[in-house]
Amino acid sequence: MRIGVDLGGTKIEAVVLSHDGQELVRQRVSTPQDDYDQTISAISALVSQVSNEANCGAQTPVGIGIPGAISGATGLVKNANSTCLIGHSLDTDVQAALKRPVRVANDANCFSISEAIDGAGKGHGIVFGVILGTGVGGGIAIDGKTHAGLNSIAGEWGHNPLPWAQHIGGLSESPGPTCYCGEKGCIETFVSGPGLSNDFFADGGTQATAEAISLMAEDGSVPAKAAIARYIHRLARSLASVVNILDPDVIVFGGGLSNISEIYETLPKLLNDYVFSDVCDTPCVKNVHGDSSGVRGAAWLWGPDEAITAL
Repeated sequence: MRIGVDLGGTKIEAVVLSHDGQELVRQRVSTPQDDYDQTISAISALVSQVSNEANCGAQTPVGIGIPGAISGATGLVKNANSTCLIGHSLDTDVQAALKRPVRVANDANCFSISEAIDGAGKGHGIVFGVILGTGVGGGIAIDGKTHAGLNSIAGEWGHNPLPWAQHIGGLSESPGPTCYCGEKGCIETFVSGPGLSNDFFADGGTQATAEAISLMAEDGSVPAKAAIARYIHRLARSLASVVNILDPDVIVFGGGLSNISEIYETLPKLLNDYVFSDVCDTPCVKNVHGDSSGVRGAAWLWGPDEAITAL
C-alpha cells in the first residue's frame, strides 16, 4: 500500500491506495493557516488516521504533493504559494514526525504521475500534465515517474512569455499583464481563470468568473464565446512551444478550466498552425481522476513495483 497526501492552501487530503491503485481510505482536514509547525502536526495526525483505518504497516511510505518544490540546491521548499512552507525542510520534517519513508513533489507533477499510471495518460511514455485554474501549472511524467529537472522546475510552462504576441479582443498581449513573479506577459496571466476573466472584462464584458464565462458561452453569449475562442487560441500558442521542446506523447488537462469542452474540439486543430512540424498529432485529453489526481499521484511517488526500505 501507499499513502498520498495533497497539501493545499485550504485543505489537506490523504488517501491510501492498494498495490493496484484501488482507493481504500480517504480523509481530509483543514490546512492550518500560516503555521508551519501546525501543518506538520496536521499531516502527521491525518496520516496516522488513514493508516489505522486501512491497517497499513508502520513502514507504509508517504508521498506529498505541495504547491511548490523542494530546491535541489538547498533541500528547502521554494516557489510555494503557501508561503509558510518556504525555506523549510518539509520532507525531512514530515519523515521525522511520521517515522516513515517520505517523498515530496510539486502538485502538478503528482497530477501527471496519477494520469500517467492509471488515468488519461496510461500507456504513454511521456505525459505532459496541464493544470488550468487560478494559476497555470505543468508537470512531466516519463514512464510513470516524475521528471522534476535539475532545478526542480520542469514543466513550469506558465512562467514563459505568451508566444507570438498579438492584439486581439480588448487586451494587448505585449508587453502583457504583470505577473506575480515580477515579469510581464507570462502565459499564466492569460490562460489562468483570472486571465480569462480579465480578458472578458477588457473586451467589454462584465466582471465574471471563468466558470460563469464558460456557462455564458454554452448558452450562446457572443461576447463569452469570443472570449473562450481567444482563450483557446492563446492556449494553443502556449502549448505549441511545449510540443516544440518536449514533444510529449499526450497532453492531459486538469484544473477547473479543463471542463471547457471546446478545448478538446478546437485546440488540436490550432496546434497545427504553430507546432514546428508538417503535422501535429499530439492527443489533448481531459483527466480521468479529476480532483483526485493530485492525492493519487502523491501516493504514486512510490512506484507500484518499488521495494520499500525501512528507516
